[in-house]
Formats: sequence, structure tokens, C-alpha cells
Amino acid sequence: MLATSSIPRANVLGVGIHTVNMASALQEVHTALNRPGTVGYVTVTGVHGVMESQDDLALQVIHNRSFLSIPDGIPMVWMGRWQGYDHMTQVCGPEFMPTFMAQGLKEKRRHFLWGGGDGVVEVLAQKLRERHDDIAIVGTITPPFRPLTDAEEEELLAQILETRPHCFWVGLSTPKQERFMAGFLAKYADRLTSLDHGILFFGVGAAFDFQAGLVPEAPRWLRGSGLEWFYRLLTNPKRLAKRYLKNNPRFLWSAICQQSDLQTFPMRDKH
Repeated sequence: MLATSSIPRANVLGVGIHTVNMASALQEVHTALNRPGTVGYVTVTGVHGVMESQDDLALQVIHNRSFLSIPDGIPMVWMGRWQGYDHMTQVCGPEFMPTFMAQGLKEKRRHFLWGGGDGVVEVLAQKLRERHDDIAIVGTITPPFRPLTDAEEEELLAQILETRPHCFWVGLSTPKQERFMAGFLAKYADRLTSLDHGILFFGVGAAFDFQAGLVPEAPRWLRGSGLEWFYRLLTNPKRLAKRYLKNNPRFLWSAICQQSDLQTFPMRDKH
């Protein structure tokens, strides 16, 4: 069975978001990786992931079976605090990833980069090595824009077993990355328990592009305001306008309904 954290979850429209801040999320991951046989996946969840889960209950279950679902969007934090988790803060994927990598240098964490468009993982690996001479990037793969075949999955598993990463970073879009992590580990988790350390898969989406310097991040003063989405919309309106115009009003109305007890949102299949 996949590992899950014992940290409580806030109920955000039926999606269980772990009540963490940056420090507690980092500590939980380090602890898991130090336990041989630990296998699981981490979702970096915001409004988009929550609203996709309203239309796809299987995706909601995937979130609720994660080792950690960290609050990537500030609305996740607002919902958690309304439920009494005052210590909860935003943990952005593009900040969590480099922070964890820097912390992991002294413990010699090994990293596998899988995802992104053509050439992104190579650029990302180069940028990471420029920042940290001794970082261990043990694999870089740009996957096809389709589900992997059985043969491709077996080949990927063999590469993971050979390179023995602690962290398998997945840079796809939501919900594609969540479905990949859950589906792959449903088949192969038992074979990954043979490693002499834990292994976690991280669905970090656009963090690959941000950390590779290919897409500008929102200014630091804007982060935590709940308006990062507006900055991203301005920088990429063609791709993001439909998503935000659809999801943001729906989320706001559903959150009001949940908080005022007009509608219940059970967390389905939570361990």
C-alpha cells in the first residue's frame, strides 16, 4: 500500500489538503525518504486541481490517497484556516522544489526529472547544476504526449531501480501528472519498496518551466495575495483564460456553500 502522511487534512470541496506550511511539508518529506520501503506521491494542489476533481471523482480519490497534498494556492489556505488550521500556509510548488533540493544536498538526495516539453528537463538539469555543483540529477526524460505503453512503463521502472532516486519529479499539467503518478505506482509500488530508502513522486507541474527560467514567476510581493493566477493569466492568456474564467467563479460559489453548510463535500476514499 502507498504511504500516506498522518498530518490532518482540511476538506476543500472534498479534496483533502494537508494542513502544512513550508517547514512542516519539507520535514514530512525528508522523514519519509529516510524510511526504506516508503513509496508514495505528493500533489501540489490549487483551485484548478480541486475543480477538476469536482468533475472527475476518480481524480478526487487520487488526491485523497496522496502521501501529501500540499496547498499550492492561497484559497486552499483560507479554507484550511476557516476550519481551524491556523498554522497552515501556502506551499508553492515552484518554491517547494528548489527549497527541498537545496536542503537535500547534505543528505545526498538523488533526483529524477520526468516531464516538460521538448528540451525542458535538460535545461532544468543544467540550471540546477549551475546552482548546486554537487546536486545528484540521476535521470532526465521528456515523456511522450500520451499515456505510456506497458513496455515504456517497464523501461521507466528499470531506470528508476537502476538510478535509485529519492525524488521523482513530474512536470506535467494537472490532472495528467496526478493520473500518471497514481497509475504508475498502483502497478509498481511493490517493486520500488526494494530500495534502501524511501521514494516519493512529486507532481509539480509548471515548476519545471519556472525553475528552468522559461516562464516568469509572479513577483514575490504578489505571492500569497491570492492574485498569482491573475499574473499568470496576463502572461499566458491564450492557454489560461478559459481555465480561470471557468474554475474561479465555480470555486468561490462552492466554497461559500461548503462554509455555510448549504452543501456537503465528503472526502471520498481518504485513507
